[in-house]
Amino acid sequence: MLIRRKTPRALGLDEPIRHEGTHKRPVTRRDFLAQGFSSGLATIAAPTVFSLFADPRAAQAALSPDLVALKASCGLDVAGAGKIPFICIDLAGGANMVGSNVLIGGPGGQLDFLSTAGYGKLGLPGDMLPSMTNVATGTSFTDSRLGLAFHSDSAFLRGILDRIAPATAASINGAVIAARSENDTGNNPHNPMYGIHQAGADGALATLIGSRASDSGGNSMAPAGLIDLSVRPTKVDRASDVTGLVDTGQLASLLSLDDTVAVMEAIQRISDRKLQKVDPKQPWADPKQTTVTRNEVVKELVNCGYVKAADVVDQYGDPSSLNPDLDPDIVGTGGIFSRTEYDNDAEFRKTAAVMKMVLSGYAGAGTIALGGYDYHGQGRSTGELRDLRAGRCMGACLEYAARRGMPLMLYVFSDGSISASGQVDDTADGRGKFMWTSDNQSTAASFFLVYNPRGRPDLVTTGTGGAARHQQIGYFRSDASVETASSPAAGNVNLLVETVVLNYMALHGEQGQFASRFPRNGLGNAALQDSLIAFNPIVSGRIG
Repeated sequence: MLIRRKTPRALGLDEPIRHEGTHKRPVTRRDFLAQGFSSGLATIAAPTVFSLFADPRAAQAALSPDLVALKASCGLDVAGAGKIPFICIDLAGGANMVGSNVLIGGPGGQLDFLSTAGYGKLGLPGDMLPSMTNVATGTSFTDSRLGLAFHSDSAFLRGILDRIAPATAASINGAVIAARSENDTGNNPHNPMYGIHQAGADGALATLIGSRASDSGGNSMAPAGLIDLSVRPTKVDRASDVTGLVDTGQLASLLSLDDTVAVMEAIQRISDRKLQKVDPKQPWADPKQTTVTRNEVVKELVNCGYVKAADVVDQYGDPSSLNPDLDPDIVGTGGIFSRTEYDNDAEFRKTAAVMKMVLSGYAGAGTIALGGYDYHGQGRSTGELRDLRAGRCMGACLEYAARRGMPLMLYVFSDGSISASGQVDDTADGRGKFMWTSDNQSTAASFFLVYNPRGRPDLVTTGTGGAARHQQIGYFRSDASVETASSPAAGNVNLLVETVVLNYMALHGEQGQFASRFPRNGLGNAALQDSLIAFNPIVSGRIG
């Protein structure tokens, strides 16, 4: 039965959410982010090897041949380690992910439709069910333009399509994962970036980046067993953070860039000779030496450290080339964002900074944490407008990947979820849908989209249910609650992360290495792991 009550005023995109009497007062940074009180401030973190150098030149210089070879041995020859760029969007607060946005169904896949009551819990009234035709337009309420099926009036979908070209849409596919997680908490170990790094992702300037100064780079935690603090995400949420990573300094302001690179090369060579003079019997002089010693480690660190410093001056002597504010593909006439919306929306600038770093190979993986998604109790319009902006951020990442000619895996998750209870929001932004009324972890899910510049990724078709069962990993019961026995990821957030990492490796054709790289994984044997993989490989070997 439809219930019509007074509709709450829609909150502005950056207006904080106050849950008077239903939630504790926000006290942690995660609380403030989830309720939209905080969007994050920037800090600049730069490698200490650059601390003596700060005001770069525009020209580029070439490394000497002897150091080009050493550069390759130090792993500096391919930006991004030759892996598919990875970005995750962390919607802090417990956003709606499925039903009204991405479709999710029963054991048969996305189009194995739920009950009318189930869709009602997911915010859809009886005249907007995915199985129906929109009488106003004569079109289906199911939209598969991105390969992955969305509700045709999904705010995520409308936001994505607002930013991408039709050709980009035609090269995207995705998968949805039914997975419960706790409501309103950053303690869910949702963030997969350390696992993505362990699978091989790396960057030319930073291994991992995130828009928050946390161990995960986002709102939710990373699984404890995967955390490697030696690659803790560098805080990046605006252009100055990006350019600050390559501050080449006073030396480059005093010398030409060619001379600066020459000085850095000379430092490397002198340091190498000094190390050998300290002890002429260093083990690296003995070709039969097989034991790795502290001296060898020091030598490698010195060699690679100065080579990297010289290479950074060589490659990024003009930091404006890294600046998303100045990238015509990102902002301005013909850009993904207009100058006005870019200047007025910090979330767009945050998205631009992260996507610029990752899709240029400067970082291996990045997290974009968007705040204010604890939007139940605020009518439907508040959630619709925030989902629309999140969709635009997703679309921006996908379109920038297309403009760079790079593949991208884009993963979207949230801490917990919400449900509706039959109250209609008939305002223009409420769109006649049910209002979100309460937290509900049983309706939670995550999804990922994959862009492939060579064409839409192909779903795996093997096994019971074929492609439909690979596009939807796990399933919902007809009442719109996660069937926790439907996959390892369905009831365990740590295994959800492992499932995402497995799918990342499978895009490279490396799923056979998953067990050796993650020996303590909980995804079962190879046959079970194969059932959790959505796509056939889209790359072979290294990219970039």
